[in-house]
Amino acid sequence: MSQTHYLKALEHPIFKVINQASELLQLETYVIGGFVRDYFLKRGQKKDIDIVTVGSGIELAKKVASLLEDSPKVTVFKNFGTAMLKTGDLELEFVGARKESYDRNSRKPFVENGTLKDDQNRRDFTINAMAFSLNDNNYGRLIDPFNGIQDLENRLIRTPLDPDITYSDDPLRMLRAIRFASQLDFKIEEKSFDSIKQNAERLDIISQERIVTEVHKITLCDIPSYGFLLLEKSKLLERFLPELTALKGIEEVEGQTHKDNFYHTLEVVDNISKNTDDLWLRWSALLHDIGKAPTKRFSKKVGWTFHGHEFKGSKMVYHLFKRLKMPLNDKMKFVQKMVRMSSRPIAVIDESATDSAVRRLVHDAGDHIEDLMTLCEADITTKNPKRFQRYHNNFRKVRTKIVEVEERDRIRNFQPPVSGEEIMKTFNLKPCREIGMIKASIKDAILDGKIPNEYEAAREWMLQKGRELGLST
Repeated sequence: MSQTHYLKALEHPIFKVINQASELLQLETYVIGGFVRDYFLKRGQKKDIDIVTVGSGIELAKKVASLLEDSPKVTVFKNFGTAMLKTGDLELEFVGARKESYDRNSRKPFVENGTLKDDQNRRDFTINAMAFSLNDNNYGRLIDPFNGIQDLENRLIRTPLDPDITYSDDPLRMLRAIRFASQLDFKIEEKSFDSIKQNAERLDIISQERIVTEVHKITLCDIPSYGFLLLEKSKLLERFLPELTALKGIEEVEGQTHKDNFYHTLEVVDNISKNTDDLWLRWSALLHDIGKAPTKRFSKKVGWTFHGHEFKGSKMVYHLFKRLKMPLNDKMKFVQKMVRMSSRPIAVIDESATDSAVRRLVHDAGDHIEDLMTLCEADITTKNPKRFQRYHNNFRKVRTKIVEVEERDRIRNFQPPVSGEEIMKTFNLKPCREIGMIKASIKDAILDGKIPNEYEAAREWMLQKGRELGLST
C-alpha cells in the first residue's frame, strides 16, 4: 500500500495535535492497536484510540490537552503510567512504551520503560501490534514487525511471540483470542489454539469480572456459537460455565437416545441473535436448558425425561450469576424468568391456545411476553421442514391470540379490581388466610374467563366466595 494511503488514516485533526505535542516534547509517538487494525479492516474509525510514546505518556497527554481548544481534563493513572482524555467524540489513552515481565500467579506485570519494539512485543496479537508513526520524519508510516497486515488478509489470530509465553503471562488473552476470532470471523492459528488448550487452567487466575466481560462480547457476536464452540474445544468453557458443558453428549439406553443439549443450546443462541441484540435475552437462550443435566432421567415407559428442568434451571441461574459476579438485580431476575417460563408458550399450543391459557401466559410473563415468545421461537431447531413450519405457524396463532386477549381483557401485570383492604372492610376481617383466598379466587376467575376484568363483576365474585367461606358482611 502507498504512503498516501496511510496518511488518509490520519486525516482527523487530533493526530496533527498529537504530532505537534510530540515534537514540542521531543518524544517519539505512535498510534497503535485497534485503530490501526480497524482502519485496514474498513470497520469505520474507532472512537477510542491508543497512543504510545517512547517517554512519558502522562506528560504527552497533558501537552495534547493544553493544545486543544476544548482543554479537556486529563485523567492520570499514575500506577500504570497511563493518562486518558476525551475530546469531542474521541477517547484517547496515552501510555509510555514499556517492557513487561510477569509473576506466574498474577496477570499484573512488572513494568519498565522500553522502546516501541518492546511495546509491540508485549501486545496480545499481531493484528493489534501494528502502529502508525506520528513523527515528523516518517508521519503515517506503518510499523508492522510481526506482519500483522498479512494476518489481517489471511483472517488469522496469531501472537507476536511464543503463544505459550503470551497466554501464560496474561491468560485473559486466551479469551480475547476467541473473542476477536468471533467478532471478526477469523481463525486462530493452530499453534496458538493448541497453546490455549495447554494453558486453559491458567484462566483460573483471572477475575470473574474480566472473564464475563469477554463472554458478554462473544455472546453479542453475530454468530455466538462460533465463539462458544472454540471455548468448549479449548477447554476454557468448563472452567467458568460447567453448567453448559454438562449438557454435552448423547446417552443411549435400550436403543433410546436424546439430543445433544449443548449443540442444541448453541443453535438456539444463534437463532435468537438474528432477532435481538439484547444481551440478557441472549443469556436466557444460553442458559434456558441448563436444568436438563441434573434432571435427566430414563424410564422404560417413557424413555428420556427432563421433568422440572425449567424450574431447576431458573434456580441455577442465581448461583451461576453469583459465582461469576454478574449482577444479582433485575437483569438476573429477567434471565431466571425466561428460563423458568421457557416451555410455557409450547404448553399453550398443546392446549390449542385457549383464552384461559393465553390469559395466564400473558399475566405471568407481564411486560416480557414478547421476549418470551422470541426465545421460544428460537428454541425451534428441528431439521424436519414440515414440523418446523408447523411450530412457527402455531406460534403465529398464539401471538395473534395474545394481542386479542390483551386488548379485550387487559391482563398484563393486572391486579384484581378488588383490593385486600376492601375485602377486610366488607367482611369486617383482620389480616387472615381468608383474605388471600378470596383475592386469589378473584384473580383465577378473571384469568379463567369466568368473570370480566371489571370491578362490579369482581365485587360480586368476592361476595359469593365470602358466603362460601361462611363470612358475613
